[in-house]
Amino acid sequence: MTSLNATRGANYWSRLPITRMDIQIGAYEQISSADVPGVTEALVSAMPGLRDHRCSIGEPGGFIVRLRRGTYFGHIVEHVGLELQGMIGHEVGYGRTRGGDSPGEYTVIFEHRHEAVGLRSAALSLEIVQRAFAGTLTSVEHAVAELSALAATPATPPLFQHVLCGITGGHYRAETRDELVRLGFNEDDLIVDVSPAYILQAGLPYSRSDMAIVVDSNLTDVPAQYRQPERARRLVSVVADAVSEDGIVIVPAKEWEIQDAARDAGCRVAIFATDDDVTRKDKKVARACATVRDRQIFVEQFDMIVEAGWVHDKAPIEAQVAATLAAFTLTDIRPRAGVAD
Repeated sequence: MTSLNATRGANYWSRLPITRMDIQIGAYEQISSADVPGVTEALVSAMPGLRDHRCSIGEPGGFIVRLRRGTYFGHIVEHVGLELQGMIGHEVGYGRTRGGDSPGEYTVIFEHRHEAVGLRSAALSLEIVQRAFAGTLTSVEHAVAELSALAATPATPPLFQHVLCGITGGHYRAETRDELVRLGFNEDDLIVDVSPAYILQAGLPYSRSDMAIVVDSNLTDVPAQYRQPERARRLVSVVADAVSEDGIVIVPAKEWEIQDAARDAGCRVAIFATDDDVTRKDKKVARACATVRDRQIFVEQFDMIVEAGWVHDKAPIEAQVAATLAAFTLTDIRPRAGVAD
């Protein structure tokens, strides 16, 4: 195990609270469950409920089929972590196993109902699978007893915090927040700067927001595998998962994958550009659009175009345009002072 943590808010993998464990499996990288006699039998004997796991086959018994055909260490740890929780009455079913940057590195995630139970289930599942491969697994009663005791302790309270706006991206988050403050919003409005690294490790620090701003998807504070364009866009799109129904997500023009993710989350999308190069595809489906011409910011909504302010030299232009669009569209959510000149 190289890292272990739990999330409470929406996160890279799910809107559900999840436990995440990073592991390096060493020699197990080349060994499947079909290569070691007795692995399947030992696991099923100790944990009969594994027979009900559907896995990718999509029907009860699917995971057992995978075990007999040959599946790998990290994937087995995922299912054991879920089943340990099921054995104490915590019905959970969501899990994923993904490879890391190097051979033998894996990220295992699964849903939990009780944070302490989830974290301990991860560590215990690692131990149990090692014992199954070593031929020494006979029972998981000790693990179930420990988890039952943990389940009786007070759980971590769920997130209930509702904020006005969450801001993420690889650059200019703080500057965008400062621009919103300059445009009339203040500390009472709870504008939250949340880095992609924080989202990756802990999930969002709030439960709901009226609006979200994605400044960009050019990330620098996360491991290399999450800087890849598809993963980076998924990571910054997490802020949309907490936006209230019919809330607004501010997204850079031409970032269609992020826009689609926001719409899939039930949000309205507004787009911004630091010039006037916005495609018809963007404008056609956007709630509002902010562009810059001759150092002036224009906001277009429906058939109306508003001169929304001049670009200044005290903040990055991305922060200025995104904040101006946010201030303009926030009036759709609740009344605010007008956009500053």
